[in-house]
Amino acid sequence: MKALWLLAVGVVIAIGSTAAMAQPAKTLQERLVGTWNFVIAEITTTDGRKALPFGDKPRGMIIFTADGHFSQVHVAGDLPRIASNNRLAGSPEDNRAIVHGSLALFGTYSVDEAKRTLTFKIEGSTFPNQQGTSQTRTIDLLTADEFRNTNPTAARDLPAVASNYYRRAPP
Repeated sequence: MKALWLLAVGVVIAIGSTAAMAQPAKTLQERLVGTWNFVIAEITTTDGRKALPFGDKPRGMIIFTADGHFSQVHVAGDLPRIASNNRLAGSPEDNRAIVHGSLALFGTYSVDEAKRTLTFKIEGSTFPNQQGTSQTRTIDLLTADEFRNTNPTAARDLPAVASNYYRRAPP
């Protein structure tokens, strides 16, 4: 009887192991789904200059849903507080610093698994010129805990490459 029980346990373990091994690896898109905390953004111009557009301690996140939507918020860590405590009554200097130090956008996304690219179809943004546009980024790194993408067509004063780094948000 004990031998039969051990045989049954062995069969169950073997079937479970085979089923686990037979599951296909997750796609890039499946691995992106979830919430990622913004770590840093770095822009490198064609002449080699580097800039941190949100400073060295930014805040923010990007969220990818399983049905293909995204929302991204990047905020500089040193934005000024508005003295009146009314966001509509900031000084011109405060408003300028806030606009320069923040960017939010949302819309839908798609992943080209073969090219390892991520394309955002931007429906709305705090930079209105982005509304209705698409941006394609390379997926440079994607692990369970880290995500790095590059926008090879970024531009500021000169053509540039923008890299964004994220860490998976804890549950």
